Amino acid sequence: MIYLKNDTDIVKMQRSCELIAKLFEALESRIVPGVSTLELDQFSEDFIRSNGASPAFKGYTVDGLKPFPGSICASINSGIVHGIPSSKAILVEGDIIGIDVGVLLDGFYGDAARTYAVGKIDASAERLMNVTQEALRLGIDAARVDNRIGDISYAIGSYVSQMGYFVADNLTGHGIGRSLHEEPQIPNSGKPGRGPRIKAGMTLAIEPMVNIGTNRVKEIGWEFFVADNSLSAHFEHSILVTDSDPVILTMIRG
Repeated sequence: MIYLKNDTDIVKMQRSCELIAKLFEALESRIVPGVSTLELDQFSEDFIRSNGASPAFKGYTVDGLKPFPGSICASINSGIVHGIPSSKAILVEGDIIGIDVGVLLDGFYGDAARTYAVGKIDASAERLMNVTQEALRLGIDAARVDNRIGDISYAIGSYVSQMGYFVADNLTGHGIGRSLHEEPQIPNSGKPGRGPRIKAGMTLAIEPMVNIGTNRVKEIGWEFFVADNSLSAHFEHSILVTDSDPVILTMIRG
């Protein structure tokens, strides 16, 4: 875990993270019925590279799997995370799609996710997205000096449970900075007052993944799905812990 206290490094990481926010804004008008997730991936890769950055997910490797082929993860409906872009995955009216993006710029990584509505969605999908966004807000608000990582986990998980939903099993947030995935892991449920202490300068990727029907997941290669095929939503920000309020890095600054 690297602590960012150098203003130059903070600015570099802000630039990396802000690029994702700009990409999410550019994708808004492109996520429509009839588009394929491969088209969204190709647009995203061009956008990232044209801004002098590299797509952090493309070619990413873990033991036992082929390198990830996409520049984004695109997960539709019951897809939770790590959806592989495909020309065969065509969006239709009423879908929801989670887009997860990582970039590398000037030696620093950014990571964020957003779930989009495809056209008009039903009330249950809209509520799920709203609850997941609020869970992220609560998790970020708990990322304060002298709290512990478990306080973030509890803030997310207790709210999700209260609202009648489920956090996806064994899928977590993480530290981020000069590496895409750093310690500490940040579970989306847990007990307050547990885990590493939060310190100023920490940069964290907080990412609730919330399911309607069950916490259980099924894993097919890279991709994770809700075990009962119910809907899932995913929102994520990379943040900087400061001596006052946490700062969201993956947003567009004036």
